[in-house]
Amino acid sequence: MSETSDEWIDMSIQLTENAVKQIKTQLAKRGRGLGIRVGVKTVGCSGYAYTYDYADEVHPDDQLFEAHGARIVVDAKSLEFLEGSTLDFVKEGLKQVFKFHNPNVDATCGCGESFSVKPVTSDQ
Repeated sequence: MSETSDEWIDMSIQLTENAVKQIKTQLAKRGRGLGIRVGVKTVGCSGYAYTYDYADEVHPDDQLFEAHGARIVVDAKSLEFLEGSTLDFVKEGLKQVFKFHNPNVDATCGCGESFSVKPVTSDQ
């Protein structure tokens, strides 16, 4: 059964406690928004990069996910790359960033900004 954008679905993307706290903090600072929009775009040396933005609305092809009161919105095209991932918020040296732990990633580029995905295999 296909889920519609106005239904909550089971998390196929998990959020760590740090990610939940950061999403809530950022939305509180901003003063509005229903959550964070995460996605994947074609760029970089390895092929794909993650995108992050505020989500103020839900589009027809979006999926909504919620964990511990924090919401993320993912478009259907990006979901295939993010399925089974965990979104974390980490400190790396002097910077603090959202970071995906994504089982679909095959390799990342040297700069760490882009990635390639594992080829899809057919079991038919």
